[in-house]
Amino acid sequence: MVESAPLPEGEPSAAERLALERNDETTLAITIARRYYFQEQSKVTIGRALGLSRFQVARLLQEARRDGLVRIEIGRPGRIDDELSDQLRKRLGIQRAVVVETSGRTAREFVGKALADTLAEESTEGATVGLTWSRATAVMAEHIRRLRAGVVLQLGGAMYPPEGVPGSVEVVRAVAAASGSPAYPIYAPLLASDAQTAEGLRRQPEIAAAIERFAALDIAVLSVGAWQPGGSAVYDLLTSAERAEQKRAGACGEISGRLFDRDGTLLPGDVDERVVGIDAEQLRAVPKLITSSTGTDRAEATRAAVAAGFVHTLVVDDELAKALL
Repeated sequence: MVESAPLPEGEPSAAERLALERNDETTLAITIARRYYFQEQSKVTIGRALGLSRFQVARLLQEARRDGLVRIEIGRPGRIDDELSDQLRKRLGIQRAVVVETSGRTAREFVGKALADTLAEESTEGATVGLTWSRATAVMAEHIRRLRAGVVLQLGGAMYPPEGVPGSVEVVRAVAAASGSPAYPIYAPLLASDAQTAEGLRRQPEIAAAIERFAALDIAVLSVGAWQPGGSAVYDLLTSAERAEQKRAGACGEISGRLFDRDGTLLPGDVDERVVGIDAEQLRAVPKLITSSTGTDRAEATRAAVAAGFVHTLVVDDELAKALL
């Protein structure tokens, strides 16, 4: 319901009188709920104003909740739901799950903050930390204040998000600054125009120096992409024909440019060869993978990412967690 101007405690409004005349219980229940929840009028006061008994008012309030006209949410956005986290960990068979209450608000902001806390908790002194870009990791970079790390690596080529959203290089530098450690960005696009160009970029001295450090990774922060418009940065970089070709091959999700089907099987081919960044086997070899995902539309891709071996700790919003369960 949308909060309206204060309603009089005495005479009913025109809408209330019309609802009473027509015996329209749905409209009447909504107006009673406005008085009761927004104006904090008692049931007796509402009944007196509308010519109803206190018991009639109570019944209509109960029916409004039952029929979904009134929704009552109890929670604290940003709080970690420990019970739901444990259920999800067991269901997916992963090391740890972090489920964030969002109460219907923007999930990415809360997941990004939780990602910052999780990385700070799970990092160790002098660790080599790797990051892939996503909107959640961009939020994480804004909120991270403390990090025990010796080196921060960019795991995939640069992404250039809309104005106002930090890109790949900015995220890596911000996280490195939180630990006072050096950053190793990759000054190349995540997806080259063809495999030959990608190979040439990977041989560039600065990029090669970053890639060589992948073998020393202790922890990596990843993000699940779903194979749909707006669901994956790689999806949005391809032509419609290339997207359709990957869909026919079974593409369900993507992490750091590496595509996989709903069973978690990797999809080799042209797109995979064009990625400038860490490959799937190197990712799987990292001792600790912290992976974020948001929104119920990423449920299938998130399950597939777990099956592909790209998740040790999963950081998600509560709605996605319920979908996964």
